[in-house]
Amino acid sequence: MTEYVMVYIGGNQPSTPEEGKQHFEKYQAWLASLGEAAVSPMNPLKNTSTINSNGTVTTGSKTTMSGYTIVEAQSMEAALEIAKACPFLDIGGTLEVSERVQMGS
Repeated sequence: MTEYVMVYIGGNQPSTPEEGKQHFEKYQAWLASLGEAAVSPMNPLKNTSTINSNGTVTTGSKTTMSGYTIVEAQSMEAALEIAKACPFLDIGGTLEVSERVQMGS
């Protein structure tokens, strides 16, 4: 099977701790529903720095990427269906889905 990387972009922070807890529970349930198809779930990112083309380093990201999940699926269409069910979309986030290329050593 092919691996697909789902990148989490944007999204609104929950306005209350209770809202955050409810969202996280929905997210965990979604991941659990994927079973073994979730190859590398829940990979949040923080403290991003950007190295610019001129070599300078700036704090923060040029995008609003906040993490990623790697799933196995039969096709891009199947991976997109998995992504469409992700609760991250419920908080205004966007998902980018890409086929992961296996590089030889």
